[in-house]
Amino acid sequence: MLHGLMVVNAFLRTTKFDDIYHTLLSAAHGEGMELDVRTNAELCCETATGAFAAGAFDFVLFWDKDVQLAWQLEQLGMRVFNGASAILACDDKALTWLRLRRAGIPMPRTILAPKTFANVGYPQVSFAAEAARALGFPVVLKECFGSFGQQVYLFHDVDALCQKVQSLAGTPLLFQELIHESYGRDARINVVGGRVVACMLRQSTDGDFRSNLTRGGAMAPYSPTRAEAELAVRATELLGLDFAGVDVLFGRDGPLLCEVNSNAHFKTTLECTGVNMAVEIMRHISRRLEG
Repeated sequence: MLHGLMVVNAFLRTTKFDDIYHTLLSAAHGEGMELDVRTNAELCCETATGAFAAGAFDFVLFWDKDVQLAWQLEQLGMRVFNGASAILACDDKALTWLRLRRAGIPMPRTILAPKTFANVGYPQVSFAAEAARALGFPVVLKECFGSFGQQVYLFHDVDALCQKVQSLAGTPLLFQELIHESYGRDARINVVGGRVVACMLRQSTDGDFRSNLTRGGAMAPYSPTRAEAELAVRATELLGLDFAGVDVLFGRDGPLLCEVNSNAHFKTTLECTGVNMAVEIMRHISRRLEG
């Protein structure tokens, strides 16, 4: 019997997260696997002092974004799903764009904001106006670290854009063109072990440009085109992911990659498609470890 460790965040104690953890535990047990749960707060000292018994586990299911801890576990010789570098590449939208652009993955045109510091701010934001001119209005502004569409903004004029950029000084930002053909809708393509296992169409119901279900969007089962499926799988391969939720936009000339989620919430995927991502993930881990 495989014995794994599931790492979760000590401070995200909400029903939404607890439901995910319970589903993963149930799937592990259903696949004949034992899975212990520890938080990043419980492990931070143990991994640094040598008190952690890494040899007691066959694998780590890392359901958190504490990349430094994931790296520590890897340095102890543990097999971590997903790996630290893959989690980092997804968590930072700028890094996602940089890594995938190099490989020719089609994405919306993007401009990274220059780095500043919170105690310095942006004394001038002419770069924001220049980025908007290059990309065209309306323009999307994203915080590089954020989830559920909560740190994504749309601006129709330069004054409002510049004011927002100044208010976020010290926060990593990027500017992105709005894909009009995909306004308020996208495809969430779930990939496990290099294959598409489930997909749904997400649609805004309030006229917002974001389709996130957390914001009240609607969902429906969706069969991705070959190009959409290949794009999602290729992105996960390039980022070194074992499993991911890939958000794909409907561009005028074909699909465009929007974001990649290393720890995608999948309750809505189960409700929409009937596919239990937790089971798919556990089976993938078993195949990887047992051949």
